[in-house]
Amino acid sequence: MSLLRNLSRISPYSSSSKSHTLINTTITNRFHGPLSTFLSHFATATATQASDYNLATHVGLGPTKAHEKARVVVLGTGWAGSRLMKGLDPSIYDIVCVSPRNHMVFTPLLASTCVGTLEFRSVAEPIARIQPAISTEPGSYFFLANCTSIDTDHHLVHCETVTEGEQSLDPWKFTISYDKLVIALGAQPTTFGIHGVYEHAIFLREVHHAQEIRRKLLLNLMLSDVPGIAKEEKQRLLHCVVVGGGPTGVEFSGELSDFIMRDVRQRYAHVKDYIHVTLIEANEILSSFDDRLRHYATKQLTKSGVRLVRGIVKDVQEKKIILNDGTEVPYGLLVWSTGVGPSPIVRSLDLPKSPGGRIGIDEWLRVPSVQDVFAIGDCSGFVESTGRPVLPALAQVAERQGKYLAALLNKIGRDNGSRANSIKDMDFEDPFVYKHLGSMATIGSYKALVDLRQSKEAKGLSLAGFLSWFVWRSAYLTRVVSWRNRFYVAINWATTFVFGRDISRI
Repeated sequence: MSLLRNLSRISPYSSSSKSHTLINTTITNRFHGPLSTFLSHFATATATQASDYNLATHVGLGPTKAHEKARVVVLGTGWAGSRLMKGLDPSIYDIVCVSPRNHMVFTPLLASTCVGTLEFRSVAEPIARIQPAISTEPGSYFFLANCTSIDTDHHLVHCETVTEGEQSLDPWKFTISYDKLVIALGAQPTTFGIHGVYEHAIFLREVHHAQEIRRKLLLNLMLSDVPGIAKEEKQRLLHCVVVGGGPTGVEFSGELSDFIMRDVRQRYAHVKDYIHVTLIEANEILSSFDDRLRHYATKQLTKSGVRLVRGIVKDVQEKKIILNDGTEVPYGLLVWSTGVGPSPIVRSLDLPKSPGGRIGIDEWLRVPSVQDVFAIGDCSGFVESTGRPVLPALAQVAERQGKYLAALLNKIGRDNGSRANSIKDMDFEDPFVYKHLGSMATIGSYKALVDLRQSKEAKGLSLAGFLSWFVWRSAYLTRVVSWRNRFYVAINWATTFVFGRDISRI
């Protein structure tokens, strides 16, 4: 690490060739064999670039050479970025992924992990399994880091390593040169500027969110059983409030109601009458679904013990939330699921924007006015000049954009356009077209909704009940990324059905 700290003091863009030689000599003298080959990839920029770019930065991956494969840098490991990397041809490109997590999360099943229906590893797929070249090819890497900025003029991505824990290392800054850059940074939960949300609520978008919810839920159950706890405090501890009536909020509420009816009442008999679930939504729950399905979901959730409240959250405090009509709602667990919006890094990038603040893209998912930059997933949206609406932030949108762009980049590579600034006059042929395949949501008690309409106004098949639940489970079991995780999910479902949910607080 001391070597890396010394290297950080040397600008890779110094006009002096002596600095460039010093770094390479230091690497050669200190490391030998395969590690020397690995570190040699972290070369500095050429003197020509140095004269054009006089900025002190840290050592990193320099521009690709003529005898090397072109480099695709992918920012993010969500649905879009993971599907893209899966489809990229490693014989054409070196693939470099930068993300603060080294796995993809199968988000449709994330709510099930909060109550022990599934284990956490069942919904996490390592990136090295999705694209093996990341860990086997000499020019392909995965970096556990965040992108801090992008220099499109010099084809550079600035990164900073992710560190955590009390005794973690200081963040290490480095740069990566790219031939093609794909921004798949996703989005962040929307709080609408409401005070206290970040401090007191838990989101449900990552595995660590589900782990936090599970630990909090089980902790409250055990605390409420301690002698001397007042009745009012016991009711507060065991009141689970979910804000947001979209698919995630409804599915989590359904999972919670199942957990209460089938597990809590058997294993926490002393407090079974105190635990309740409240779902707060400003308008109608599941607004994108058919009216008949919405009414069915409302009836079923109410029957399962979920209290539905229509209101707008005005303030979030440590032990209660306040609605716009002044109603105070005490809670022990608060889960926030009100949609997503652009993240701070996406807003900070000096790139064209679409309505809503996402990164603007054209029909081929390119970012207009800059070379070799593409954007996919929740962080991107069509610019107004395309005449297309901004697509919803759905997994199926992100996945199909990733699949399309992988095929496009492979075609570009086969047509000798893989290098930087080499596709200015290239014909991309068919643009990206999205066709909605429908929506599904489970509502607990072995019931679910399946809406196969292409839009709210269109006609199509819609189902509700046990058959829909079976379709929901079958569809998501086949959509899980690997056979390994499909096996995990199937075994977890079977184990839960026979033995009940795991209530260990680990």
